[in-house]
Amino acid sequence: PTAFFKVSNIQTTDTVPKAGRKTKHNPEVILNNFSTRLGRRTGRFLASLFSHQPQFTGRQVVTFHNQRDYIFVRHNRYIFEENTKHPAFRRTLTADSNDGNQSVASSNTSAVRSKPTSIPAGQKAEPVVARLQELGPRFTLRLRWLQDGTFDPEHGEYEWYHRRKQMDTSRRKFHL
Repeated sequence: PTAFFKVSNIQTTDTVPKAGRKTKHNPEVILNNFSTRLGRRTGRFLASLFSHQPQFTGRQVVTFHNQRDYIFVRHNRYIFEENTKHPAFRRTLTADSNDGNQSVASSNTSAVRSKPTSIPAGQKAEPVVARLQELGPRFTLRLRWLQDGTFDPEHGEYEWYHRRKQMDTSRRKFHL
Protein backbone atom coordinates (compact mmCIF):
# COMPACT_ATOMS: atom_id res chain seq x y z
CA PRO A 1 0.00 0.00 0.00
CA THR A 2 0.86 3.66 -0.27
CA ALA A 3 0.12 5.98 2.63
CA PHE A 4 0.06 9.75 2.91
CA PHE A 5 0.64 11.24 6.36
CA LYS A 6 0.55 14.75 7.71
CA VAL A 7 3.71 15.24 9.80
CA SER A 8 3.66 17.69 12.70
CA ASN A 9 5.46 18.54 15.96
CA ILE A 10 8.87 17.59 14.60
CA GLN A 11 11.83 17.69 16.96
CA THR A 12 15.16 16.68 15.51
CA THR A 13 17.77 14.80 17.49
CA ASP A 14 19.64 18.04 18.16
CA THR A 15 16.65 19.67 19.88
CA VAL A 16 15.58 16.69 22.03
CA PRO A 17 16.80 17.31 25.60
CA LYS A 18 19.39 14.82 26.90
CA ALA A 19 19.29 12.82 23.67
CA GLY A 20 21.62 9.85 23.39
CA ARG A 21 23.58 8.70 20.37
CA LYS A 22 22.15 6.21 17.93
CA THR A 23 24.01 3.07 17.04
CA LYS A 24 23.76 0.99 13.88
CA HIS A 25 21.71 -1.73 15.57
CA ASN A 26 18.27 -2.58 14.18
CA PRO A 27 15.64 -1.36 16.67
CA GLU A 28 12.66 -3.23 18.03
CA VAL A 29 9.27 -1.91 16.88
CA ILE A 30 6.41 -1.40 19.33
CA LEU A 31 2.90 -0.70 18.04
CA ASN A 32 0.38 0.58 20.61
CA ASN A 33 -3.40 0.90 20.15
CA PHE A 34 -3.67 -0.11 16.50
CA SER A 35 -6.83 -2.09 17.18
CA THR A 36 -9.20 -1.46 14.27
CA ARG A 37 -8.92 -3.05 10.84
CA LEU A 38 -7.46 0.16 9.41
CA GLY A 39 -5.20 0.49 12.45
CA ARG A 40 -3.77 -3.00 12.05
CA ARG A 41 -3.15 -2.32 8.34
CA THR A 42 -1.41 0.97 9.16
CA GLY A 43 0.59 -0.65 11.95
CA ARG A 44 1.86 -3.39 9.65
CA PHE A 45 2.72 -0.72 7.09
CA LEU A 46 4.76 1.26 9.64
CA ALA A 47 6.44 -1.86 11.04
CA SER A 48 7.55 -2.87 7.54
CA LEU A 49 9.78 0.22 7.42
CA PHE A 50 12.14 -1.48 9.90
CA SER A 51 13.98 -4.78 9.90
CA HIS A 52 12.01 -7.76 11.17
CA GLN A 53 15.10 -9.06 12.97
CA PRO A 54 15.92 -6.55 15.71
CA GLN A 55 19.34 -6.62 17.32
CA PHE A 56 18.55 -6.70 21.02
CA THR A 57 22.13 -5.89 22.01
CA GLY A 58 21.59 -2.29 20.86
CA ARG A 59 18.56 -1.96 23.21
CA GLN A 60 16.87 0.46 20.80
CA VAL A 61 13.11 0.76 20.46
CA VAL A 62 10.95 2.65 17.97
CA THR A 63 7.45 3.19 19.34
CA PHE A 64 4.39 4.04 17.26
CA HIS A 65 1.63 5.03 19.67
CA ASN A 66 -1.86 5.63 18.25
CA GLN A 67 -4.02 7.98 20.28
CA ARG A 68 -7.12 9.73 18.92
CA ASP A 69 -6.02 9.00 15.31
CA TYR A 70 -2.64 10.68 15.86
CA ILE A 71 0.44 8.46 15.70
CA PHE A 72 3.22 9.55 18.05
CA VAL A 73 6.66 8.33 17.01
CA ARG A 74 9.50 8.04 19.52
CA HIS A 75 12.96 6.46 19.29
CA ASN A 76 14.40 5.33 22.63
CA ARG A 77 17.12 3.23 24.16
CA TYR A 78 16.36 1.32 27.32
CA ILE A 79 19.00 1.31 30.03
CA PHE A 80 19.20 -1.08 32.97
CA GLU A 81 20.61 0.25 36.23
CA GLU A 82 21.04 -1.17 39.70
CA ASN A 83 18.64 0.16 42.28
CA THR A 84 21.28 1.16 44.83
CA LYS A 85 18.71 2.74 47.17
CA HIS A 86 17.02 -0.58 47.85
CA PRO A 87 18.27 -2.39 51.01
CA ALA A 88 18.98 -5.60 49.09
CA PHE A 89 21.57 -3.82 46.98
CA ARG A 90 23.60 -2.09 49.67
CA ARG A 91 27.19 -3.14 49.62
CA THR A 92 27.73 -5.77 52.24
CA LEU A 93 30.80 -6.85 54.09
CA THR A 94 31.47 -10.54 53.53
CA ALA A 95 34.13 -12.81 54.83
CA ASP A 96 35.83 -15.09 52.36
CA SER A 97 35.76 -18.61 53.79
CA ASN A 98 39.21 -19.59 52.40
CA ASP A 99 41.52 -16.99 53.92
CA GLY A 100 39.33 -15.06 56.35
CA ASN A 101 40.05 -11.68 54.73
CA GLN A 102 37.30 -9.06 54.61
CA SER A 103 36.18 -7.89 51.16
CA VAL A 104 33.51 -5.50 49.95
CA ALA A 105 31.25 -6.99 47.29
CA SER A 106 28.28 -5.83 45.32
CA SER A 107 25.46 -8.30 44.92
CA ASN A 108 25.84 -8.34 41.12
CA THR A 109 29.51 -9.40 41.24
CA SER A 110 29.84 -13.05 40.30
CA ALA A 111 33.54 -13.44 41.17
CA VAL A 112 33.11 -12.56 44.86
CA ARG A 113 30.40 -14.14 46.99
CA SER A 114 28.19 -11.76 48.88
CA LYS A 115 25.32 -11.93 51.30
CA PRO A 116 22.34 -9.75 50.49
CA THR A 117 20.87 -7.95 53.47
CA SER A 118 17.58 -9.22 54.75
CA ILE A 119 14.51 -7.71 53.11
CA PRO A 120 11.70 -6.62 55.43
CA ALA A 121 8.44 -8.56 55.15
CA GLY A 122 6.06 -7.19 52.55
CA GLN A 123 8.79 -5.69 50.34
CA LYS A 124 10.02 -7.20 47.11
CA ALA A 125 13.60 -6.91 45.92
CA GLU A 126 13.89 -4.79 42.81
CA PRO A 127 17.51 -5.26 41.85
CA VAL A 128 17.35 -3.66 38.41
CA VAL A 129 15.58 -0.51 37.31
CA ALA A 130 14.87 0.11 33.62
CA ARG A 131 14.67 3.61 32.20
CA LEU A 132 14.37 5.10 28.73
CA GLN A 133 16.78 7.48 27.06
CA GLU A 134 15.32 9.27 24.08
CA LEU A 135 17.45 9.17 20.95
CA GLY A 136 15.25 11.28 18.68
CA PRO A 137 13.81 12.42 16.40
CA ARG A 138 10.24 12.66 17.68
CA PHE A 139 7.22 13.61 15.62
CA THR A 140 3.48 13.09 15.16
CA LEU A 141 1.75 11.54 12.14
CA ARG A 142 -1.87 11.81 10.98
CA LEU A 143 -3.05 9.45 8.24
CA ARG A 144 -4.67 11.32 5.35
CA TRP A 145 -5.18 8.47 2.90
CA LEU A 146 -4.22 4.88 2.24
CA GLN A 147 -4.02 3.69 -1.35
CA ASP A 148 -3.92 0.09 -2.53
CA GLY A 149 -0.73 -0.73 -4.44
CA THR A 150 1.84 1.83 -5.56
CA PHE A 151 1.06 5.52 -5.90
CA ASP A 152 -1.25 6.21 -8.83
CA PRO A 153 -3.11 9.55 -8.65
CA GLU A 154 -5.32 8.91 -11.69
CA HIS A 155 -6.35 5.24 -11.51
CA GLY A 156 -5.32 4.25 -7.98
CA GLU A 157 -7.86 2.64 -5.70
CA TYR A 158 -8.05 4.31 -2.29
CA GLU A 159 -8.62 1.94 0.63
CA TRP A 160 -9.31 4.81 3.00
CA TYR A 161 -9.50 8.57 2.62
CA HIS A 162 -9.86 11.05 5.48
CA ARG A 163 -12.78 13.39 4.78
CA ARG A 164 -12.52 16.20 7.32
CA LYS A 165 -16.05 17.61 7.13
CA GLN A 166 -17.73 14.19 7.34
CA MET A 167 -15.39 12.27 9.64
CA ASP A 168 -14.45 14.90 12.22
CA THR A 169 -17.99 15.65 13.37
CA SER A 170 -17.70 13.48 16.50
CA ARG A 171 -14.88 13.69 19.04
CA ARG A 172 -15.65 10.18 20.25
CA LYS A 173 -15.25 8.21 17.02
CA PHE A 174 -11.78 7.28 15.86
CA HIS A 175 -10.70 5.36 12.78
CA LEU A 176 -7.23 3.97 13.50
